[in-house]
Amino acid sequence: MPFAQRHYPFDETQRDFERHFPADFISEGVDQTRGWFYSLLAASTMLFGRSPYKTCMVLGHVLDAEGKKMSKSRGNIVDPWEIFGKQGADALRWALYTATSPGNPRRFSMDQVDDAVRKHLLTLWNTYSFFVTYARIDGFDPKTDFVPPEQRSLMDRWALSELQLTTKTITERLDAYDVTAAGRSLGEFVDELSNWYVRRSRRRFWKGEDDLDKKAAHSTLYECLVAVAKLSAPFTPFVAEALYQNLVVNADAGAPESVHLADWPEVDEALVNEGLSRRMQAARRVVTLGRAARNAAAIKTRQPLREVVVVPEAAEGAPEFREGVESLAEIVLDELNVKELRFGEAESILAYDLKPNLGVVGPKYGKLVPGIRRSLAEAPPEVGVRAAAGEEIPVSVDGREVVLGPEELLVEPKERPGYTLVREGELAVALKTELDEELVDEGLVRELVHKVQNLRREKGFEIEETISVTLRGNPRIASLLEGSWGDYFKAEVLARELKLDGKAGTGDGAGGLEGVRVDGEDLLLEMERLGKIDPG
Repeated sequence: MPFAQRHYPFDETQRDFERHFPADFISEGVDQTRGWFYSLLAASTMLFGRSPYKTCMVLGHVLDAEGKKMSKSRGNIVDPWEIFGKQGADALRWALYTATSPGNPRRFSMDQVDDAVRKHLLTLWNTYSFFVTYARIDGFDPKTDFVPPEQRSLMDRWALSELQLTTKTITERLDAYDVTAAGRSLGEFVDELSNWYVRRSRRRFWKGEDDLDKKAAHSTLYECLVAVAKLSAPFTPFVAEALYQNLVVNADAGAPESVHLADWPEVDEALVNEGLSRRMQAARRVVTLGRAARNAAAIKTRQPLREVVVVPEAAEGAPEFREGVESLAEIVLDELNVKELRFGEAESILAYDLKPNLGVVGPKYGKLVPGIRRSLAEAPPEVGVRAAAGEEIPVSVDGREVVLGPEELLVEPKERPGYTLVREGELAVALKTELDEELVDEGLVRELVHKVQNLRREKGFEIEETISVTLRGNPRIASLLEGSWGDYFKAEVLARELKLDGKAGTGDGAGGLEGVRVDGEDLLLEMERLGKIDPG
């Protein structure tokens, strides 16, 4: 290759040789650098004065989990058929493609393949299963129920824009033989599709009315999944084929019979909205830090909080960051389950611990260091704010004034009482953790909804089945549901009937009242089937 396979120089016409020379790429292990790669290059240079290949892909050695080269003589090889049988060929492909660039040596273990299944393939398959479930319930047809992109929601337009940007990146990277960057870009989009778009859009699929917004959600997720199937074909051919057969072939008799015969997705520049991407990225940063703050405070996601405070970077991009978050404030508040969003200065949510930088202060002030330490610990809050801003700080030590510069101070930020704070670089996000009675009541109702939804699944109720719910034995919960929270509860659990402090019903549902506990509150609960949602 490429000489002998074209019978060079004995083919009189030489047309085949000229058409295929030089080769687009050549690939082998790093141990072929001096053997094959160099031999071909030397021969071609002598014969034609040019390289015989346009791209040379050198593969690093596969090592075992301890970093030793795999070889039969060492007995540390992994039988690929064992992996195919347990996790599948696609999982092995994905693990090898995305772990590291092909030219690097790589440690390999079965755990990497397990990660490929758990983090990517299952995420993709669960997203696909979610779509299929609700498309079946609603009788969605991708042609007759198509909604033009300009009539879709902001979240839909964001997903379509990200799909175009991802398609562009994958295409460019594959054209450059950079399979690792291409695969990682695809993996990031699948994760965003599942853990952001679908999670943010669940209610649009759940709701009973089959309106334009619901069709737009179906259309967006369908288009994304079809494109992902095509983009996945070089990486995970079997999973890609399974998705394509059900999503495309079953819906369009004129479609190519295989994903591997379909055209590669093209980028639709009209759908690209980089401004929206930046705004959404800003909002998601706040959400990520807000969730971390909630975890640090050990407060359940279902417990609403009063306020989230954002202190953006003191940098050139801060105004744009703030504008992006404010424009998507509704999403941020809903994701964090918080009532109000405000932007503040650092001093509104931060306090500071001031300590001397002993490496600098010690040699300079010697015996005064303990006094400096005490003075800094007793300094009022505004002194900490000034120190954080880089100002010089005067302190009094044994009747002597000492002025400490920024390099002589260690400034450690912490949250103010009543707030939990998380920082990332210069961005800080704090949640107000104090709970009033209204917030506690709402948290209790949300926890009850979660309990009932779990019971629905445990008892095998279909997603689209409506129910009757009977609750007895807890005056507090009964009063909440008799008031403003009744409609919310019924809508969330698909209850057409809600009976409070009544007698147990009969039917083929739960089979009688059973005791449950919700946030320390005991009550009796029964569910009965009433029938499926009418998508019309």
